[in-house]
Amino acid sequence: MMVQNRTLEFAVGVFVALGIASLFMLAMKVSNLSAFSDQEGYKVSARFDNIGALKVRSPVTMSGVRVGRVADIKFDQQTFEAVVTLHIEQQYSQLPKDTSASIFTSGLLGEQYVGLEAGGEMDSLKDGDKIRITQSAMVMEQLIGQFLFKQAADGDGKK
Repeated sequence: MMVQNRTLEFAVGVFVALGIASLFMLAMKVSNLSAFSDQEGYKVSARFDNIGALKVRSPVTMSGVRVGRVADIKFDQQTFEAVVTLHIEQQYSQLPKDTSASIFTSGLLGEQYVGLEAGGEMDSLKDGDKIRITQSAMVMEQLIGQFLFKQAADGDGKK
């Protein structure tokens, strides 16, 4: 009877340990920490006037396919721009030098990500290059403010 209890306790312990390990792996996958740390690749930077709610580890996509992640975000105090460093996976090493970068929002209120669009130049981006053509994030609060301001101005002009 005692051996049976120990076997049962051991089996329950192993089951609980596997459950905890599974939850840890799921948490790593959801937070994108595991996919970012061990990938080979290269880094390029892009400057934006406004990055909205873009965060480190946000996806970098091209044609809807994830090609990398946001590695770092800094603020340049000379130009008053956000400098975003993008980690591009090695398998996407043939992106043209004149590739453009835009910040998009997935869905109406979803997370923000960087979308790349290929240019036509023959030379490829290399580690340390800068993406020169950028489009900043569209901030919903600014759009709503502009809409309300326009409505108020139109209302004043009609009286």
